[in-house]
Amino acid sequence: MHLMKVDPRALRENPDRARQTKATPQADALLLATIKAVGIVQPPVITPETGGGNGYIINAGHRRVRQAIAAGLEEIDVLVADASNDNGAMRSMVENIAREPLNPVDQWRAIERLVALAWTEEAIAIALALNVRRIKQLRLLANVLPAMLDHMAKGDMPDERQLRTIAAASLDEQKEVWKKHKPSKGDPQVSWWSVAQGLQKKRMYARHASFGDDLVQAYGIEWVEDLFAPADEDSRYTTNVEAFLGAQQEWMANNLPKKGIIAESTNWGEVKLPPKAERVHGKPTKSDCTAMYLDRDGRVQSVHYRMPEPRKAKGKAGSDSDSTADDVGVVAKTRPDVTRKGVEMIGDFRTDALREALGRAPIEDDTLMALLILAFAGQNVSVTTGSGGVYYGHSRLAKHAAILFDGEGKLAFDMDTLRVAARSMLVDVFSCRENATNSGIVARIAGATVGADGFLPNMGTDDFLSCLARPALEVSCKDTPVLPRQRVKDTRAALVEHFKEARFVHPSALFAPDATALGAWLSSNAPSEDGDEADEDADGATAEPSDEDGEAFREAAE
Repeated sequence: MHLMKVDPRALRENPDRARQTKATPQADALLLATIKAVGIVQPPVITPETGGGNGYIINAGHRRVRQAIAAGLEEIDVLVADASNDNGAMRSMVENIAREPLNPVDQWRAIERLVALAWTEEAIAIALALNVRRIKQLRLLANVLPAMLDHMAKGDMPDERQLRTIAAASLDEQKEVWKKHKPSKGDPQVSWWSVAQGLQKKRMYARHASFGDDLVQAYGIEWVEDLFAPADEDSRYTTNVEAFLGAQQEWMANNLPKKGIIAESTNWGEVKLPPKAERVHGKPTKSDCTAMYLDRDGRVQSVHYRMPEPRKAKGKAGSDSDSTADDVGVVAKTRPDVTRKGVEMIGDFRTDALREALGRAPIEDDTLMALLILAFAGQNVSVTTGSGGVYYGHSRLAKHAAILFDGEGKLAFDMDTLRVAARSMLVDVFSCRENATNSGIVARIAGATVGADGFLPNMGTDDFLSCLARPALEVSCKDTPVLPRQRVKDTRAALVEHFKEARFVHPSALFAPDATALGAWLSSNAPSEDGDEADEDADGATAEPSDEDGEAFREAAE
């Protein structure tokens, strides 16, 4: 490479130059003023003509040469470089990038020129200090309509997501959409959002698929890699929505659990459970059922639910509505702080936390005995009496007592076995669910006693917070950096984001019962002054406990 002086008018422009987008008139005027004032600071780079010519071709500095001619310069300094095998393609691109970043269209054109000259994508990436993924992204512009490319080269570029959508569409589709949204003299800007919306197709991603390669082949699904997606995720997708959903449905049918169904979903992607089904928000039990469904993204989701026990037919027909007074009016009710669904969720959360606490928390032996007494005082427990009667209790409770017997049918156990049996019995008996299994206030007392509050899950989720009224939601912002928003959903979203790294328990979910409710329960269940309630014998007569029996009970307790 050597320096020489030449007439700028004798130089030929390179038709394959890297930067083909024209500069703005303001930029050309600034360059012309600079050349008139101080001349050309950095000489343009030229190369000898190949193919028998004796002239020179501009390899870098086309604008400097044009503005030198406009300034009336007779001679300018230039650097003469040897001709390269790629006609200076890589040198031109690197020189332009060093001066000012090329827009994506010019980058793509320069890359395609290098590929045509036998450069590999890997070699281009190394030479330009880019990753191969970026080179592949730019080469996707080959799928963009030429008319769109010409407009993009003027500086009006869509964002990456819109460009990804446009490049994924066919040229015929792009042509039809471009006719509707191409710029006009009155509005030179293009609404790329409208263009992308017109070409948008529903995508089903491979990362959301539960099926394997066998169903991929069976349904003829072809994965396409989304090169504009983040590099650290599986970006393969298909626009064959029908085949994708069919493969998901077949996978669900082949992997349906024993007590499972395939359910439909609503327009909002929520599951449609069977009529009267009660969704389980806590830990499912063996008797609960499973519903599998597809959400709006085509992912397989599953929820647990339980069905109510069938009611037994009553002997007398009729309802109490005939005996009630006529309605005299309807009084508007204010929305409670927690909806019915929220109360049911709290019941599930309490039950799971209580069971975990009974299984893991340290409990003294005398406390265990007190809890057992409380458990059998629950409103969900029925026990037959010695005088006969109908038994509606939970028959499986007997298994916890069976482990206390030896092979000969005699009671024989150690304290560890007794503790396990007691905890297991309490786990089965206590319930805070909002259905027929609710133990009532005694389960709340038990939970507060064993510290089950510490086992409650994080309730700062969108599923639970959506059950709170505005005042209750704003109260939940206390002691947090979250401020109430104008819209409830914005406040809820901010709380959900805040509690991702923290734990939130709504005060109404704590186990400690209200003092008034506890006092009412204690007063209504207090023993009478004359002792326990009278027992009824087989003949229907009542038998009052004698003083001798009471003394015997005291001695046994001691």
